[in-house]
This record gives sequence, structure tokens and C-alpha cells, in this order.
Amino acid sequence: MNLRKTKKRLFTLIKIISIVFITSAIGLELWNIYALLTNNKIPASLNPVFWIERFAIAIHLVEGVIAAYKAPSRNKTPIKYGTYTFFVGTVGLLELFDKLEQ
Repeated sequence: MNLRKTKKRLFTLIKIISIVFITSAIGLELWNIYALLTNNKIPASLNPVFWIERFAIAIHLVEGVIAAYKAPSRNKTPIKYGTYTFFVGTVGLLELFDKLEQ
């Protein structure tokens, strides 16, 4: 019982952090696109940050697609669950597959 409570708290913390980071990554990418369109310069020191955020967004996108594909088997709306998993990441998939085995 104590392990379940700890798992729930940890998942909640991961979800909050993940939503903040993915939203920030989307904001960074929008800033980059805006800078390109307006011929502004972004500091070169941010290039590693952009590569990391692009990798994270790509991984979250793959997880969201997997969740959307598997969601109907748990009577979930694919678009809603895919979007949820895109923002919370692996935790969303773990919740979906945990429910599959019950």
C-alpha cells in the first residue's frame, strides 16, 4: 500500500515536470521559428538546448502516437489520450498499459 502511494506521488510529480518542460520546448521552437522568419539571431550557445528539446518532442510524439493507437482497446478517445501522453510522456503509456493488464 505504501508503494502504491509513493508510485502515485512520483507519477504526479513527473507529469507536472513533463508538462512544464514540453510546453517550454514548444515555446523554444516557436521562438526559433519566429527568429528565422524575422531574420533575428539566436545565441549559438542555445544550439545544444534546441537539439535536446527536439529530441524530447520527437520521443513524446512517438509515445503519443502509440497511446492513440492503443487507446481504443481501453475505451479511451484516441486523440485525447494521445495528446495527454504527448504532454506527460512515458507515464501516460505506463498508465495505459497498466490498465490493459487488469
